[in-house]
Amino acid sequence: MRHELKRRQRQELLRSLQEPHPDSIISAELGLETWSQGLPAGDHNLLDPSAGVPLHWVREKGWQESDA
Repeated sequence: MRHELKRRQRQELLRSLQEPHPDSIISAELGLETWSQGLPAGDHNLLDPSAGVPLHWVREKGWQESDA
């Protein structure tokens, strides 16, 4: 049963990445830095925009690695 639940969770995650919710697309188009500026006071340290790999959202293609 646990194996089946994990399989379904993975399957749902892959589906979500291929077909994101419309609200997620809006957030992605804003960009992480712009989105993080709208966080409530005191939550500014939740994200580090300089960490990780720079990505951007491309309609019909999904997340793509940025050149810059």
